[in-house]
Amino acid sequence: MRTITYLEALNEALGEALSADSKVFLLGEDIGLYGGGFGVTKGLQEKYGSERVRETPISESAIAGVAVGAAMTGMRPIMELQFSDFITVAMDQLVNQAAKIHYMYGGKASVPMVMRTAGGSGTGAAAQHSQSLENWMTHIPGLKVIQPSNAYDAKGLLHAAIEDDNPVMFYEHKLLYKTEASVPEGKYVLPLGVADIKREGTDVTVVATGIMVEKTLRAAEELAKSGISVEVIDPRTLVPLDKETLLNSIDKTRRAVVVTEAVKNSGFSAELTAVIAESTVSRKLLHPVVRLGGEFVPMPAQQLLEKRAIPQKETIIACIKELMNESDEK
Repeated sequence: MRTITYLEALNEALGEALSADSKVFLLGEDIGLYGGGFGVTKGLQEKYGSERVRETPISESAIAGVAVGAAMTGMRPIMELQFSDFITVAMDQLVNQAAKIHYMYGGKASVPMVMRTAGGSGTGAAAQHSQSLENWMTHIPGLKVIQPSNAYDAKGLLHAAIEDDNPVMFYEHKLLYKTEASVPEGKYVLPLGVADIKREGTDVTVVATGIMVEKTLRAAEELAKSGISVEVIDPRTLVPLDKETLLNSIDKTRRAVVVTEAVKNSGFSAELTAVIAESTVSRKLLHPVVRLGGEFVPMPAQQLLEKRAIPQKETIIACIKELMNESDEK
């Protein structure tokens, strides 16, 4: 199977969707000739025209408002916000309109739209362009939230998002765009609400989201040299959440670590931890669940400080070793 980048996988999925369904169209800032803030939509306007790949003013509230209205009238818009931080400008349209309309209209209206956006740190873009705010959207009934960690998942999940009749928030990490994976040619769909076991193990389960999956996999490879077997679970979709897969894994290993880039305070890591704590599996744990997440600070621009603000491979390794030692002592 061929190997392509995360960015190329997304571009392919968008092109395939535009080709297959005349109701699909893209809208966002600089997504035409420029190809989007990170190049995901490059070449699509040239191939499908400016009606299908629509440039918009620099107004996130307008982009989201148009997407909601178009979706209500039967179109399937895919809106792009250049940075996930800018969702703050479009919160009313997404939270009070897109998420609520199907319910408020008694099921007679739906909002089949996708919001694509780039989040996360690692580029030195500082506090207003480096946040991980996906937890905000998981708190809102009516929205589905996807956070793919690799190119294969990104393409299959984006197709699933486009076909879904609900508003879907699709979070891409900026540092993942250049990463590569084996990706089939042509369309394929990965179901929402199905987690993936990225690495099988027997000693400890790590539930990681987004770019933390890649860091955890590298940590697991290094820990294996010390005889520690790490199972890595990637939820892939935060809403709906596949609780069964992660609980079955923890039932086997009896140790659990949750890793997210988003800050720990009121973050999705707390939701994952609560899912474990409220299950019967919690009675079998050899050690309390451990959470790793971003520090409760605005994201620094300085490179070393930026790295210290979020979990790294070394942080994950140290955490798991300490957890193993403490649980073995008991």
